[in-house]
Amino acid sequence: MPPEFFLDRNLGRRVAEGLRACGWTVHRIGDVFPDDAQDIADEDWIAHGLDQSWVPISKDGRIKSRDLEIRPVLEREAVLFYLDNQQLPSAEMIGRFDAHREAIHRAVARGGPAAYAVRRDRVERTWPWRGDRPRPSDRAQRVPAALRRRDASSSTERFLQKAKRTKGAPMSRWS
Repeated sequence: MPPEFFLDRNLGRRVAEGLRACGWTVHRIGDVFPDDAQDIADEDWIAHGLDQSWVPISKDGRIKSRDLEIRPVLEREAVLFYLDNQQLPSAEMIGRFDAHREAIHRAVARGGPAAYAVRRDRVERTWPWRGDRPRPSDRAQRVPAALRRRDASSSTERFLQKAKRTKGAPMSRWS
């Protein structure tokens, strides 16, 4: 059975309708959440879709680099797809997804956690990076292991832990 997909609001109605016309099973975020999900955080719609066994698709590739937003994909060992170009017209977005349908289905079958860019000529895994050397854009891999804290899973959590430890202390030495 082919996978079902959950489309971020940034893809719009036309993309959803076009993919349905091509035989895809897609669910729009606006069909699930009120007010076209304007008040729904990315991590919440992604988690909801994954809980329904729907594969999230967005055109915001930055999701993979935001700890809170990628967390549902990591926790559920799922996959997420995004377009590598946010400026494409709807018809080109539809064509790009449909041209790579087989590769997308294979990536879903492989499982995750993983994020894939849907490019003009291929579908490429972009998170987590599994190369023999760190990518320049991957901040987490540029931090030496000796400097990483083992008790926190993200920079946000480390910041909050530090704030708790220094409660009542000035935020900076100049305040």
